[in-house]
Amino acid sequence: APKFPESTGMKKHVHDYVELTKPRLTSLVIFTTWLGYAFASQDFHVGARFLHAIGGSWLLASGAAVLNEYLERDLDALMKRTQVRPLPQGRVTPQGALVFGALLSVLGTAQLAFFVNPLTALLGMASLGSYLWIYTPLKKRTSLCTLVGAIPGALPPVMGWTAVRNQIDAGAIVLFAILFLWQLPHFLAIAWMYREDYARAGFPMLPVVDPEGISTARMIMLYSAVLVPVTLIPTTLGLTGLSYFYAALVMGTVFFAFGVWTAAYRTAANARRLLLASVMYLPSLLTWMACNRIA
Repeated sequence: APKFPESTGMKKHVHDYVELTKPRLTSLVIFTTWLGYAFASQDFHVGARFLHAIGGSWLLASGAAVLNEYLERDLDALMKRTQVRPLPQGRVTPQGALVFGALLSVLGTAQLAFFVNPLTALLGMASLGSYLWIYTPLKKRTSLCTLVGAIPGALPPVMGWTAVRNQIDAGAIVLFAILFLWQLPHFLAIAWMYREDYARAGFPMLPVVDPEGISTARMIMLYSAVLVPVTLIPTTLGLTGLSYFYAALVMGTVFFAFGVWTAAYRTAANARRLLLASVMYLPSLLTWMACNRIA
């Protein structure tokens, strides 16, 4: 009788490829794309365009994650938190990752272009290109890479918006600004927690080149402070009701307080608390925004 591969071995191989797509990161992309779509919709419902917008965005985000790990596979091998990834461990070949990432990216772009609209596909390509060809190389050169990396990270809700309205207007710009500003204290907290790892791999993240944490603390406070008034703009533009305004004010103030505490007492434990606060803050804010929108 013919012998087939062990099912557990096949499952593990599939799991390795799934792991390359960074499911936790791509789940955030799906969530923010969905909320951008819901916020832009006058009568939100789960239809074909919505499913294609979510599916195409997920494929593009997954492809970007895989290709990023392909480009940084040698550096990932130097960092403790990334040494266990499939490429440094040799569980997936570089050629396999390259083909897989390219296929996901092409399929995602095609799905958005043919089944949503060309503008959304163009934004997806801009996100992919800036992430891989600008942000990734800059990570080895300057601490300003975080600012650049926040651009592709802020585009998914804009893509959700344009999937509905096929234009970039005030609502899309506000969504971009909120995601852009939120990412900076979020990623600075991560960089502070893992600064020894980043230093080992030669990444000049701000907490690496700023060992005392003074500049890092200032940036955390600055961006979390600016985030508060920016999150209130949807109400001033007539896009949301007062319920969102007051909720955003309270949530933003609390998030800013976490930023101030982390800046004042610069420890890995406080950075982790800021990270957790950021993870709770963003979905809460955007969900309230979508639910309190004014059609």
